[in-house]
Amino acid sequence: MRSLDSSAVIAVLRDEPGAALVARHLPGSLLSTVNYAEVVGALARRGTRPADVRTVVAALALRIIDLDQELAFRIGELEAATRRAGLSLGDRACLALAEKRGIPALTADRAWTEIGRQTGIEVELFR
Repeated sequence: MRSLDSSAVIAVLRDEPGAALVARHLPGSLLSTVNYAEVVGALARRGTRPADVRTVVAALALRIIDLDQELAFRIGELEAATRRAGLSLGDRACLALAEKRGIPALTADRAWTEIGRQTGIEVELFR
């Protein structure tokens, strides 16, 4: 089980480099609602109809996790530690979810490795 960055889900959907590695972790992995919104936006920008986006993401067998007050607070806390690396709200959501569940965060963003060392959150790169 992993906390997936939107880059991981998009890599699978677009068959990008690293998609096979991500696909091995998909069943049961977690995707925050913030990262889900990023995936929906990325697909919509390419012309995918909203109903098709729901179908495609549902087929991945992910667990989409709503943010609660505790997670939202931690996402905000991580802003100071991630500002210099340029991490987005979605990036921090993925990291906070990974930390809360005690699982690795899976991403393509190499800047996360240093953030992981600083915060103690396990980060795995898929490419």
